Amino acid sequence: MPIDQDPSHVAFRKLSRQLAKLTKKPAPENVHKFRTYSRRVEAMLDELVPKLSRNDKKLLKQLARLRKKAGRVRDLDVQIAALRSLKIPQEPGRKSQLMRTLSEERAQRERTLPENFDRKTISQLRRRLHRAAQEMAIPENTDLLRLGMRAVLQLGRERAPLTEKTLHQYRIAGKRARYIAELARHDPKAGQVVHQLKRMQDLIGDWHDWLKLTQRAEELFGGVRESSLVAALQNVTRAKFREAVSALAETRMALSEKGPVSVPPRPKPKPQAQAGKARAAVA
Repeated sequence: MPIDQDPSHVAFRKLSRQLAKLTKKPAPENVHKFRTYSRRVEAMLDELVPKLSRNDKKLLKQLARLRKKAGRVRDLDVQIAALRSLKIPQEPGRKSQLMRTLSEERAQRERTLPENFDRKTISQLRRRLHRAAQEMAIPENTDLLRLGMRAVLQLGRERAPLTEKTLHQYRIAGKRARYIAELARHDPKAGQVVHQLKRMQDLIGDWHDWLKLTQRAEELFGGVRESSLVAALQNVTRAKFREAVSALAETRMALSEKGPVSVPPRPKPKPQAQAGKARAAVA
């Protein structure tokens, strides 16, 4: 099936526009959009470009650094929203204390965030984005759905016990898979795959946000014996974990039914290619 190249280029353009907004006001919506578009660009370059150029490697390195900075603000926004939604009568003072702690840290990180998005950095990033978009072309007849599902299905091969770490890995793999699957908009199966991956991603992400909030409360107040607020947060987190695991099982089954499970692994780079990547990381 012929490949529609335009959707891939849209992500580059939207990310370029979003960068400018962060220099003016790092509002929660702007931070979230920057992280989303940067992940889309990263997923496309990693999965769809056979050989990354020097420009691509430098772009990916810069985006990863800035997304990490922006991610700390976004994580606090989500934790604050989750805490506000927790309606319990126990320990209102400690809940207020936790809210103040999160809000103060959020304000501090918001003040320093524009320092990482100065005019020189933004200008350089936009040039690299423009160059990467011009150079990137998805090879004709690429099976985007199969390519996108590869990472999720490969995780399921390990048959290892499902832990908090592996569940979070599924969330990351699910995001990348969805971004690639969304490019296959002319494939009749694409909509179902994207919907399934989005549901899994949202539920695992919801659990992970509550987990981080619970861990923060434990740092301040101790365990369940010392704080009923911590006990309530742990109960919510356990329930979210069960929902996430259930969504993961449904997604793995649904994806397996939509195509061959024996997805070939990505080819390992040759030794000289690995050396090139190492040099690019240092550059």
